[in-house]
Amino acid sequence: MDSRSAEPTYVLHGREALAPVFADLNQYQATTHFNGQSTVRLNGDRATAESYCIAHHLTVNGDQRTLMLASIRYLDQLVKQGGVWLFAERSLMVDWSDTRASSP
Repeated sequence: MDSRSAEPTYVLHGREALAPVFADLNQYQATTHFNGQSTVRLNGDRATAESYCIAHHLTVNGDQRTLMLASIRYLDQLVKQGGVWLFAERSLMVDWSDTRASSP
């Protein structure tokens, strides 16, 4: 996940492996992802894409609120099967993150 590292932080295979990732988001009071520009390169029934996103993760613990911001990029490999585009592979790259106090 760290965009400066040559090795992935972790690797998941298959849809079932994503369930714990989404369940982990339940630790936050709220999350918001602002998606920015995307570049898609088509090559027949295959494509590559790069998409930019700023992710906000709000934690509330009693009266304390913390906001974690992350600048992320999705590097995707896509494949067209049966007339439908599907993700073949996704790499989530974290370019930077910042955690700060948040007020209501």
